[in-house]
Amino acid sequence: MSLSEFNGRSVLVVDDEPMVREVVSAYLIRDGFKVTVAGDGSNALELIEAEDPDLIVLDVMLPGSDGLSILTAVRERRDTPVILLSARGDESDRVLGLELGADDYVVKPFSPRELATRARTVLKRATSESRHGGQSLEFDGLSIDPALREVNLGGTILDLPPKEFDLLYFMACSPRQVFSRGQILDHVWDSSTDWQDPSTVTVHIRRLRQKIETDPHSPQRLLTVWGVGYRFEP
Repeated sequence: MSLSEFNGRSVLVVDDEPMVREVVSAYLIRDGFKVTVAGDGSNALELIEAEDPDLIVLDVMLPGSDGLSILTAVRERRDTPVILLSARGDESDRVLGLELGADDYVVKPFSPRELATRARTVLKRATSESRHGGQSLEFDGLSIDPALREVNLGGTILDLPPKEFDLLYFMACSPRQVFSRGQILDHVWDSSTDWQDPSTVTVHIRRLRQKIETDPHSPQRLLTVWGVGYRFEP
């Protein structure tokens, strides 16, 4: 996807700092995006509902509804890519944002040029996934449909955030193959971004087990290969 292909793609920039909104918007507009801005959580939710943007750049600390609350609300209804902005760069904060379904996490202060690059990368990845969903997978009582991004377990549709779905589908595409946490980061996340941490994979595996395993403490599908990584057992 070249820069010209971003022309007309819409981005909502949500930040309570006018300077951040102005600078980020300028770089995104330069790349061909159509940009809308919001300075608080309530306005952001209204714009998300009214305009359904292609990408959301979302500050965590906002007056009114904070960024994590907005992210949770978005994930209840949409798979819209979301990049979180935060002055807090602790691992626990990054992992929480990812658990809630963020596609990227950028720590302030940041380079506007880098953020624009990340926006292109996230949107390109989301577009590719929607166009090339891949083949549906069927296992004993478990089906995974990448076109609909649905997981059906025993007749029940599971509510999986985007990254949990991506992780499950990636591993299920190669049954019994063992993947290290680094390999999973490379394929499911963009590990070229410097915020990624292997603990991200551990957290998402644990959350998936709580949803697809009869007994998460004695998993039968997502197995740990000690000292190596994880594998999916069909």
